[in-house]
Amino acid sequence: MPDTEKIQRLLELLDELYPWDAKSFLHYETPWQLLFATILSAQCTDDRVNQVTATLFKKYPSLEAFAAADLQELEKDVHATGFFHMKALHIKQSAGILLSAHGGEMPSDLNALLKLPGVGRKTANLILGHIFQTPSVVVDTHVKRVSYRLGLTRNKDPEKVEYDLMKVLPESHWIRFN
Repeated sequence: MPDTEKIQRLLELLDELYPWDAKSFLHYETPWQLLFATILSAQCTDDRVNQVTATLFKKYPSLEAFAAADLQELEKDVHATGFFHMKALHIKQSAGILLSAHGGEMPSDLNALLKLPGVGRKTANLILGHIFQTPSVVVDTHVKRVSYRLGLTRNKDPEKVEYDLMKVLPESHWIRFN
């Protein structure tokens, strides 16, 4: 593992190059919109997701609308993001679970988030960090690769990388590191 001084220099450089404004690159107004945009972002660019959600969130303005959506129509609506069968199914199912099990509110617990269809640790941590300001490490392909190259981890499994980064980074940089 790298020494504390090296990590501090790295974080200062990253802070200088990438000022933190706590914004997500995905466009959203509600917690569930960020959740659905993040589900759509798998294997898709943020720009494409933002194009799709611009019309999607107008067509389906509520969790109730997503839960009641015709699955085949929803698939057509999200087709441009790829893997549209599963993404549409996960969004529809998650909307139903948020309504039935959480009273239409986004759960603030990692384990509850992980029970939502299509939600893995990356998505759950992103929700925790951006919606609830809970210190969380979001490990995507880029974070995994760069962290390995910088010597911040010797692991390649995203969950192990997440735990390694939690050990070496100050909490103030956990959500920022992504």
